[in-house]
Amino acid sequence: QVQLVESGGGTVQEGGSLKLSCAPSRRTFGRYAMGWFRQAPGKEREFVAGISWSGGTTTYADSVKGRFTISRVNAKNTLYLQMNSLKPEDTAVYYCAADRSRSVVGGARQDLYDLWGQGTQVTVSS
Repeated sequence: QVQLVESGGGTVQEGGSLKLSCAPSRRTFGRYAMGWFRQAPGKEREFVAGISWSGGTTTYADSVKGRFTISRVNAKNTLYLQMNSLKPEDTAVYYCAADRSRSVVGGARQDLYDLWGQGTQVTVSS
């Protein structure tokens, strides 16, 4: 069964940058909307950013607007999350997810996403 695999997490100082990647373990991306979510210790998982299949439409949580950029290169079967100006409150496990029922922009509703990765840890030190 196809899985999503995230990479690129790590530890960075406040103000630094990281770029996360997500790719399927096999097969290619379908015409799916995709999204990034995160879960901090002791908190519920929350929406970070979503992108349509074409990449032409994106949406962001208010907490990351202007700092994070979601993108995808379908020819490489890869989804990205560029994270700049990182803050300690960005510390979390980051998950990519696919909404295989639609190609339009992925929204914030987690129940719409039916394929999830295992997550990658991002730690921002102050």
